[in-house]
Amino acid sequence: MAKRTAITIETESLLVLRGRRSLRAWCPECGSESEMIPVDEVGVISNLPSPEVEAWIQSEDLHHIKAADGAPLICLNSMLKRVRKTTIVSRDAAQ
Repeated sequence: MAKRTAITIETESLLVLRGRRSLRAWCPECGSESEMIPVDEVGVISNLPSPEVEAWIQSEDLHHIKAADGAPLICLNSMLKRVRKTTIVSRDAAQ
C-alpha cells in the first residue's frame, strides 16, 4: 500500500492603499510616526460598514487623533493590526 502525504499551504496577502488624503503624524498610542487616514475613509479601505467602524473606534482597537482642523484621523498601523486580529479569530472559528 502506497503512503499518501497531504501538504497544506496557507498564504496571506496585504494590500496597503495610500490615498490622496492620508498623512504622516505622531500616534501617541503607537509611540511612533504613522500613516493617518480620515475616519470617513476607513470604511473605503476596509470594506466595513459605518456602524462596524464606529464599534472598532469605541473599542479603542483603532488609535485616533484629531487633525489641526479638528477632523478625526485613524492610525493605519492600528487598523491593520485590528484587521489581522479579526482575520485570525475568523479563521480559528472556521476550524
